[in-house]
Amino acid sequence: MRHMSAAVLLLAANTAVTALHAEDSALHYLSASDAAADHLVPPPPPRGSQAEALELARLKALIAGTSPERRAQAEADGPLRDPTVFSAAMGRDLTKLPATMALLGEVQRETEIVIDAAKLKFNQPRPFVIDPSIPHCGKGENPLKGYPSGHAGFAWSVGWTLARLDPDHATAVLTRAADYGLSREICGVHFHVDTEASRAIGMFVADRMLADPRLAKRLAAVRAELRQN
Repeated sequence: MRHMSAAVLLLAANTAVTALHAEDSALHYLSASDAAADHLVPPPPPRGSQAEALELARLKALIAGTSPERRAQAEADGPLRDPTVFSAAMGRDLTKLPATMALLGEVQRETEIVIDAAKLKFNQPRPFVIDPSIPHCGKGENPLKGYPSGHAGFAWSVGWTLARLDPDHATAVLTRAADYGLSREICGVHFHVDTEASRAIGMFVADRMLADPRLAKRLAAVRAELRQN
């Protein structure tokens, strides 16, 4: 009986963990159909195509023309994947704005689920896999998750949300979003087509969430918080 109880407890614990993981990967604001990769972006350039060759040429030229200082910034941007990357552009410490940070976290989470599903669908190699001569800062990066870019998706969804909620800082915020996405290209871990697809996905998710009536009260609280600071 004691062994049976332990087995039952272990099964219950595993079931709870599985349910928690399923919840972590579940969309809260978009439907599965709306978020389907082939409904949002075109497929990446076919392997060996002229389009792929053009992407490679563009990326090599970009990396070759990048200063050491800008490459250092690109490497520093990699680990930074939370809304505080926009604090300077917003002219304030976003960690001091709890309602804003909570909402941006929801936007980021929803976007990451959509991007991750697209990555799995397309299974696209990263640039340094296609051409090993490309210098990169992709240690630890999954080599077959090149399209679209998770980092760029985060930047464009969170950045677009902030730009819509605080138009006075829109130019600075969107400039930072574009620059953050460019860092992924300078790092040799994404093509331009990868970051452009993520811009489309990120802005789409943000717009859907900004228009969702379930978030109306939270959006009002964020706007009030931004006005006060």
